Amino acid sequence: MTAATRSEHDLLGDRDVPAEAYWGVHTLRATENFPITGMPISAYPHLIDALAAVKEAAALANEELGLLDPKKAAAIVAACREIRDGELHDQFVVDVIQGGAGTSTNMNANEVVANRALELLGHAKGEYRYLHPNEDVNLGQSTNDVYPTAVKIATVFAVRGLLDAMSVLQDAFARKAVEFRDVLKMGRTQLQDAVPMTLGQEFSAYAVMIDEDRSRLAEAVELIHEINLGATAIGTGLNAPAGYAESARRHLAAITGLPLVTAANLVEATQDCGAFVQMSGVLKRIAVKLSKSCNDLRLLSSGPRAGLGEINLPPVQAGSSIMPGKVNPVIPEVVNQVAFEVIGNDVTITMAAEAGQLQLNAFEPIILHSLSESITHLRAACLTLAERCVAGITANTEALRATVENSIGLVTALNPHIGYTAATDIAKEALATGRGVAELVLEKGLLPAETLAGLLRPEILAGSGPAPAA
Repeated sequence: MTAATRSEHDLLGDRDVPAEAYWGVHTLRATENFPITGMPISAYPHLIDALAAVKEAAALANEELGLLDPKKAAAIVAACREIRDGELHDQFVVDVIQGGAGTSTNMNANEVVANRALELLGHAKGEYRYLHPNEDVNLGQSTNDVYPTAVKIATVFAVRGLLDAMSVLQDAFARKAVEFRDVLKMGRTQLQDAVPMTLGQEFSAYAVMIDEDRSRLAEAVELIHEINLGATAIGTGLNAPAGYAESARRHLAAITGLPLVTAANLVEATQDCGAFVQMSGVLKRIAVKLSKSCNDLRLLSSGPRAGLGEINLPPVQAGSSIMPGKVNPVIPEVVNQVAFEVIGNDVTITMAAEAGQLQLNAFEPIILHSLSESITHLRAACLTLAERCVAGITANTEALRATVENSIGLVTALNPHIGYTAATDIAKEALATGRGVAELVLEKGLLPAETLAGLLRPEILAGSGPAPAA
């Protein structure tokens, strides 16, 4: 037995399409042409919702301008709203990486919307004489303004999720900063003993780094609100009537709830991917700093007996198939790997933006794919790090205090009181003999015991940096 089919026609001829499919011949050819990742565009729900929003806005604008029959417009709008409610996402089947500047994605959307609209009008799928994917759903549009507009809307909503996840991680670090505010430890520069600080100050810095990056990300996403809908093929607006661009923008802003603006120069906006490069650069910044923080967590928790062993990460799984009892820092490790991926994606986005030629960039599909991966994976990484690692970190308080008491870094605090030369001599002798700094200072009569005790109080030693708020 063979599945039922319907015949559809395009530039290259006739093809049989599964009768129950909402997509059509253009989508069929795209699935055959681009077996690249095995990942359909439906893997990015924000993109599907954004495509439906663009098609809905275009239908409303075309009806408003008297270009589209009200019954057709109503059917298109209803189909788009169903898609934005989560229906028919499985019908968006073309591979995320594709040639043609996103044309296959746009045609997939046109066909799904058209065939669902036909059903709503009481017709069968594929009866395009009643409502056509290109003539009606794509009226006044081109892939070259639909696709980048949808990518930008999808990016805005995805970034909101990342901002929320970063806030969760920031709060997790901030809570640890308060918890560890009185835990004295040695700070390090170039992996060598530096001067004392508190573990709370160390964790506070991680919270502040994330907060700074949240601000930079919020700034970068503002650039993504500028769209080129109405530009059609190359930005001249050919086949889009007067008033269409503003009408479509107004409807799209209402549908999405976003403060969208039409680019001042649509020819420039249709070929320029600078906003995506800017966004990717900020994502790389987030990845780099997040990875640095994870490097620190792995180093501070190294051991448990032959490493620094200053903090304990929560054990989440056995660490070895051969070494019993071993537990690895797997959560920071997976976040490191996400960071490496984001940095690589930034290179891909940079090259794709640079490779655009003349009036169009044909490589926005890989920009979409790379941006989406970076945003969604960073979001998951932030939540995983916060919930599976940071929240359960504990401090080895006594061991930390012992490192301070045994460290020659104490001489830095005494430098203003005994002089650099004397402090250097004390440091050399302490290293050579294994004796304590305080012991040698007292033995040589460099400071009275009461004065020395006052200088080595924890609040004095770690008081030069910001203290976490309660």
